[in-house]
Amino acid sequence: MVVLAPRAPGLGRWTQARAHALALGAVLAVPVFFSPPLEAQLPRASQQRVAEPGGTQFNLDFLRPSGGPVIPIFEGWYPMPDGSYALSFGYFNVNTEEVLEIPQGPDNFIEPAIYDGVQPTHFLPVPEGDRRHWGVFTVNIPSDFGDGEVVWSLRHEGRTYSVPGRIRSTQYQINGWVFPGRESSSPVLRLERDGPGSQGPAGMTAAGPANATAGEPVRLIAWTHRDGTFPDDQRPIRVKWFKHRGPGRVSFGEPESEVAHEAWSAEGGAAVSTVATFSEPGSYVVRVLAYNRVPEFEFQCCWTNGYLHVEVGR
Repeated sequence: MVVLAPRAPGLGRWTQARAHALALGAVLAVPVFFSPPLEAQLPRASQQRVAEPGGTQFNLDFLRPSGGPVIPIFEGWYPMPDGSYALSFGYFNVNTEEVLEIPQGPDNFIEPAIYDGVQPTHFLPVPEGDRRHWGVFTVNIPSDFGDGEVVWSLRHEGRTYSVPGRIRSTQYQINGWVFPGRESSSPVLRLERDGPGSQGPAGMTAAGPANATAGEPVRLIAWTHRDGTFPDDQRPIRVKWFKHRGPGRVSFGEPESEVAHEAWSAEGGAAVSTVATFSEPGSYVVRVLAYNRVPEFEFQCCWTNGYLHVEVGR
């Protein structure tokens, strides 16, 4: 069974109204705006609904195997240690089977243009056992950004789906990488053996691109461990690999794995890897996601993104 919106209770500092606004079966009233209105774009909803704990109703008619759009989502914002802010964005592909490729350009862009280029161009269907793809990337804005907005827009079959990210409301402030209420924190992720570690949706980008040849497997490696904020947290760390951007297909020999406490607690943490094959030359970004467990996504914690740039030649 797939449910399609955050549970009403306990989404960090999200409000009950915002959670209900994301319930599919109601017009979306969060700062996601559509042209034309959403109800004019989708098949007429039936009365088939699924009740979530807490009483929120979700309309399953929003899903279809293929032919539907991708809706950009603003997750919220959190302060960075240097005084800047991270705006976190995810997406909801309403298709259960169709993968959509939307290259950066007139159908996939961020405004102001200075922030364009960090968003995904590869959109996976509704994930099994979860509602959507959470916190896929962030936009870093300066401390003096004030009341400005960063707007991510996706176009599908002549219709535009846009969402503004902003820091003006504390109701959209999320936890970042530590969730004291659940005694949980994001795994630490490194993209170089002896390189710096990072935590949270903003994550980190590799210092330089890796090199690969089209059609030939290449091994991609990251390292992960816990930061010790909660010493009793001995849960395994789960790791997944995704194509984030790029012109061709990317297949992963081991797209996900689980790192046991014995491994990640060792000196230097645990190395996790996958074998990736790129179908054609070009510039790619592979996202590696280190996380604790699926339900924490709904609380906007606790996971870490890493972005590996790969230059693929012939």
